[in-house]
Amino acid sequence: MGSAYLDAKGKQAFGKPAKTVPGHGGLRKTAAIQTLASLMWIPQAALLATAVGRIADGGGFTNVLWPAVYIALLGIAKSCLEAAGGRMAFRAARAELTARRELAAAALARRSPIDSTKPSSGEAASVLGEQAEMIVAYLSRFQPARFKASAVPLVILACVFPISWIAALILLIAMPLIPVFMALIGWRAQAASEKQLAATGGLNGFLLDRLRGLATIRALGAVDATATRLRADADALKVRTMAVLKIAFLSSAVLELFAALGVALVAVYIGFSLLGEIRFGAWTAGLHLTTGLFVLLLAPAFFEPLRELSAVWHDRAAGEAAIKAIDALSTGGLMLPEDADPCAGKPTTPAGAIRLQNVGFRYGKDTGMTIDAFDLNIRPGEHVALLGASGSGKSTLLALIAGQAACETGSITIDGQPANPALRAKIAWVGQKPHIFAGTIAGNISLGRPGVSMQAVARALELAKLGRFARSHARRPLGDGGMGLSGGEALRLAIARAACNADACIVLADEPTAHLDAETASEITEGLLALARGRTLVVATHDPRLAARMDRTIALDLETAREAAE
Repeated sequence: MGSAYLDAKGKQAFGKPAKTVPGHGGLRKTAAIQTLASLMWIPQAALLATAVGRIADGGGFTNVLWPAVYIALLGIAKSCLEAAGGRMAFRAARAELTARRELAAAALARRSPIDSTKPSSGEAASVLGEQAEMIVAYLSRFQPARFKASAVPLVILACVFPISWIAALILLIAMPLIPVFMALIGWRAQAASEKQLAATGGLNGFLLDRLRGLATIRALGAVDATATRLRADADALKVRTMAVLKIAFLSSAVLELFAALGVALVAVYIGFSLLGEIRFGAWTAGLHLTTGLFVLLLAPAFFEPLRELSAVWHDRAAGEAAIKAIDALSTGGLMLPEDADPCAGKPTTPAGAIRLQNVGFRYGKDTGMTIDAFDLNIRPGEHVALLGASGSGKSTLLALIAGQAACETGSITIDGQPANPALRAKIAWVGQKPHIFAGTIAGNISLGRPGVSMQAVARALELAKLGRFARSHARRPLGDGGMGLSGGEALRLAIARAACNADACIVLADEPTAHLDAETASEITEGLLALARGRTLVVATHDPRLAARMDRTIALDLETAREAAE
């Protein structure tokens, strides 16, 4: 079928999601390791407070030697755990991103060419290549930070409460304010990030499409209009990006304010308690230097996981928006039918037989039936024309026969096997707008197929009446998109491509004479009949002259299609 693309007639598409969300087992382990590393500050703080208390009581070097050794050992262990946890988090995040990319790429590959809801190649490339990278920061930084923020403050609170209920109360009052304000800001941040990613994808898709059509833009004198549109989209993206950054800085400022107030209140209480001005709030007669310093050292550590969570809060908004975007590529849409079982056996009917039984198809769940209860039996070697106006379902029927979509009801068989992409070798496709690749004529006909020899290419050129054209362009490569070729020459090239497929027993042609003058249409018709000699030919057309050259004509008038097919 080469590089042909079938026409899309519908507005929406539907399909069953084929999604398997990767697990988070590796991320949970890394979060536990990093949380354990953070909790190691508690014994370090206890040892440090003990050493300072001994010095204040007149102790010497020997009194603080072992606490210093233990502090150093705990510091080394903490650094090793943090490094190991960070490395494991990054690897687990990359593995999950790879899995999601594979799911999205596989789903895009399964999308039908007639699916009008498929994202553009520029948008899909932007999501898979650029936006998806934000998932790594979200999984490797935000997920462990969220786990630490829920575990470490509670453990520290449990250590502070037996010493001073006032200090624990201050920390307990300051702690809920931070996540509340972060949640309020986070809703705005996520919405802003989704808009920014949508703007980025739209800009990338627009730029790629315009680069592809640069020659056409220059020919039509639309360079200035395109540049103006590109500049406007870039300015809109800049505004959305700055909005995301403003929200990120706001969330950090809110957290720093409440964290500083909480630590300051604890420090003021401990200071006045040690001076003897405050004699309540502790379970004993009062705080002394060791216990007061221990609580004071734990106060910043109490807020540290929350501060870290605030620093990566923007990663959460961007990461969740990226996951939503990449998962959208993996779900929905009109899918290709499943490949037939390779062990199903040999065909039970002669090569080229096509059978449509009670076929029904719609492009979207909320749209009407494009084809309803359609029956057709095409014998091997028969030439059939599907005649009808635009929108009558001609191109859709060709797409269903070619296995480019699955029918909603009924069945389609080719040589006794269900129509599916695995049978593409049996089918040659001639579309009204064949894609021409940049390169030689021979390369555009062989399309890299190893079994196509130069002799076969020469015969195909003669069959398509392109011999003289090929000789005149032997040393001049064709431009991308067929630049420099007329519509008739491009169609002849498509006929030559199909002629090089020796295994094809079915030829499908979609409006091959549309938008052509009478003389060129007649030449294309003759070339198409020469190609289909000894093969089954199905032509979708609204040209009565082409339909008259077929063995049978099926009128696809929406009211009489079923009677004509019978």
